[in-house]
Amino acid sequence: MSDDRFERGLARLKEVDGEAGERVMESLKAIAPDLARYVIEFAFGDVYNSPGLDLRSREIAAVAALTALGTATPQLKVHIHAALNVGVSRREVVETITQMAVYAGFPAALNGIFAAKEVFQGRDEKGLS
Repeated sequence: MSDDRFERGLARLKEVDGEAGERVMESLKAIAPDLARYVIEFAFGDVYNSPGLDLRSREIAAVAALTALGTATPQLKVHIHAALNVGVSRREVVETITQMAVYAGFPAALNGIFAAKEVFQGRDEKGLS
């Protein structure tokens, strides 16, 4: 079962996060290989493969939650990329982050917007939408 979860999770990770997700998992291998496996098996093998939400909805929720946390900028950037990879528009990313001003405060929303700006600029430089 675990190998199946891992393979299913790795495939979903590549679909959603592409190279960014692979880099994160690779960077964990030397220091916390079990944590990397947990993320792949549970988050991407189980949760991201659950039929309850489509990938767009999952990434909008991830962007909202990570913005609201206010302490997870690197992960927020990964999930902004992922949201764009699965069809969320830049405007939808900005609106999701802006909505968090109501629930998490303006500092969290502003930090989220600056993270989005960096992601958008990086994607523009690479010719990505």
